[in-house]
Amino acid sequence: MSDYELKNKELVLSVNSLGAELTRITDLKTDTDYLWNGDPAYWKRHSPILFPIVGSLKNHRYHYNRKEYSLPQHGFARDMEFGLMSSSDSEIWFQLNATDETKKVFPFDFILEIGYRLTGRQITVLWNVINNGTSDMYFSIGAHPAFLCPLKDMENQSDCYISFDNKDTIHYLLINDNGLVVKKPFEEQAVLETENGFLNINPHLFDEDALIIENNQAHTVSLADSKKNPYVTVHFDAPLFGLWSPAGKNAPFVCIEPWYGRCDSNDFDGSLEDREWGNHIKAGKEFKTSYTIDII
Repeated sequence: MSDYELKNKELVLSVNSLGAELTRITDLKTDTDYLWNGDPAYWKRHSPILFPIVGSLKNHRYHYNRKEYSLPQHGFARDMEFGLMSSSDSEIWFQLNATDETKKVFPFDFILEIGYRLTGRQITVLWNVINNGTSDMYFSIGAHPAFLCPLKDMENQSDCYISFDNKDTIHYLLINDNGLVVKKPFEEQAVLETENGFLNINPHLFDEDALIIENNQAHTVSLADSKKNPYVTVHFDAPLFGLWSPAGKNAPFVCIEPWYGRCDSNDFDGSLEDREWGNHIKAGKEFKTSYTIDII
């Protein structure tokens, strides 16, 4: 397990080889940290990679090719050691390859490449998923960065805002006690009442765990201070995303999570190939995507 650093005149980033996890974003001019420090009293992680599933499986199991497998919530990549592929002053890449052990729970010959690129005050997070096998591969992948909220000691979280590029009402789904999304038709889903795209973070917003926003409702999400000035913005092309902070803990961070996939629904009864919002890659092909974090 090793720490690596990207640095320019604006920001310094730290990335740990365990999980290829981004662990620090600090403004060099103000000495302000933007990423959660991983204090286990609230949550031990910073920005884990979710692979090869996002969220939880129904009954903690899935079926593929007439066999049953089990995976923990969010998969295994976040707890595995990645190898360093390459590094420069502005970009670093890590790689995780399938092993005999991973194939016991995820029977595919995958290569997962995670990259970070620092340009000015923007961080680009890059994902390459390669199918190195001989048959189609089915998977999900997602981000889970935790940003400090409030950013300044003199503010409370309830003084801050989440803003969306969608200025209309945002519809969302919740998960049940088993970690499964409770599906509802779009018109029956709970709504976030925003004002010109801004949502005040009230103390009970995350009482029922994560908020799951599907169907490309937004592709730019920011955290803003009490004056509605954004200080961190996440841009993504993912079709769905999650918002989360630990329920009942008044934790000083909020996660903005672009996802290509999510947990199973409470009424799901299919195989791996049928998982909602899942992805598949043909043999020898790859899936490439990215998202960006702007430090305002």
